[in-house]
Amino acid sequence: MLRISLFFCLSCLAHSAFSQYHTDKTLQLRLKALTDSFHGVAGVYVYNLRTGREAAVNADTVFPTASIVKIPILIGIFDKIGQGAFTYHQSLIYRDSLAKKGSGLLQFYKDSSETDLKTVITLMITHSDNSAAVWCEKLAGGGPAINTWLEAHGFRDTRVNARTPGREQNKQAYGWGQTTPREMARLVTMIRKDEVLTPAASQAMYRIMTHVFWDEYALSQLPPYVQSASKQGMVDDSRSEVVLVNAPHGDYVFYVATKNNTDKRWVPENEAWQLARNVSALLWEYYEPHYKWKPSAGIR
Repeated sequence: MLRISLFFCLSCLAHSAFSQYHTDKTLQLRLKALTDSFHGVAGVYVYNLRTGREAAVNADTVFPTASIVKIPILIGIFDKIGQGAFTYHQSLIYRDSLAKKGSGLLQFYKDSSETDLKTVITLMITHSDNSAAVWCEKLAGGGPAINTWLEAHGFRDTRVNARTPGREQNKQAYGWGQTTPREMARLVTMIRKDEVLTPAASQAMYRIMTHVFWDEYALSQLPPYVQSASKQGMVDDSRSEVVLVNAPHGDYVFYVATKNNTDKRWVPENEAWQLARNVSALLWEYYEPHYKWKPSAGIR
């Protein structure tokens, strides 16, 4: 009972600590105008690390993570490295029993191919490799170990559901993982501020997250020479994205989440992907009004 109460208190403190900042009412109204017309459920959370001001629309609503669950998995495997269970460059042997369909390159490796842990971790984040992610999840101790870390650090709703005993109903409702816009933005902010595991681990994780392949959505509305760390999650009726921008006038983080989407098309004009672009463009212009940059004509 004491352990449960302690985790509950940590969760409440963490939530209040990231909610104590002043609301940017002007920005919040502009974000609400973008989300109100969405055909489904949309949520957005934005936090400016320099000013401490935030804007939120359905920021505490639980959404499916899809592949954004790979950020907690990333933390889980780095935790194991820190404990000495593995080394970052440890040799691994790929088995075709690990293959998972969907995004990624590892599924096309030949059975018994040699690789290393850094490559598997990097593929999991940069190419959102599903085979690599399930492999890393297993090496990290699975959902129970990752969720224990999340709970201990005050995350109430962010969880791994798949392959996690006791979370079958959550998996039915949300899939592989679940989170809220506010919580995932907080988690990425903690990585940016060297507050996850160790400064060295945080910096290594952040560096990996700045090399994402999936740059046609929110990232497409940012100058290509401005660094951003990000992760995307996509299934038919839920498309979400978290981005932390190292902007010239101060870092900011945002999470765009959707679920129950009417538009399930896998085309560039998908409504959820367009929402992510619109939010990203709005934030860039809002925080960097004198930075005269627009996506070039014909870039799409």
